[in-house]
Amino acid sequence: MVSVIPANQVSLALLEERYGLQEADQTDFFSEWQTGLEELTELEKQYLDRVKTHFKRLLKSPPLLENSVKMVVLSPLLDMAGFYDDPFHLRSEVGVEVTAEDEGEVIRGKIDVLVLKHRFWILVVEAKRSDFDVNIATAQALAYMLANPEAGKPSFAMVSNGQSFLFLKLTKAPHSRYGNSRLFSLVSPGNDLYKVLKIMKSLGQLIGAETA
Repeated sequence: MVSVIPANQVSLALLEERYGLQEADQTDFFSEWQTGLEELTELEKQYLDRVKTHFKRLLKSPPLLENSVKMVVLSPLLDMAGFYDDPFHLRSEVGVEVTAEDEGEVIRGKIDVLVLKHRFWILVVEAKRSDFDVNIATAQALAYMLANPEAGKPSFAMVSNGQSFLFLKLTKAPHSRYGNSRLFSLVSPGNDLYKVLKIMKSLGQLIGAETA
């Protein structure tokens, strides 16, 4: 009898024990979120300032639900990062399964937004309510990334509740390892969306070059 575990109930401890996932201890394992980032134009910064203003206004009447987060914050970011354009493909509510060898169990769930290029997973966006801690969704995103059929190349993810953003990197060869960026927040001074968009654009360019 196969046991089915909903992805939103998965913990990091389970992924480590049953699927051999390990946190990378090298400081340069996930360097992509810090290096090679291009500067934004003034027009891009002005638009991101508007996105932050709109989000903060809506946040005054919580909770800001998942669909609102996607519309107000995530949709503009995906557009500005170029993920709505060729050669990328955007899918939503994609069903995935991760099976543990000899454990008789399956992790099953749906990815909120999946950006693909030549069957390569570039960005898994797990959107959560504005009052939901993105750290709690990290295990869920990593479970989805483990289902990536392209085992020879890294996959990347962004987890966001609209207010906070966390980037993840996972490699599956020779064994599954992951690393994360620092946490970006719209309550921080300035506008952390600048750095978020830089990272998204950089990941898109990186994968585009690798899979051209």
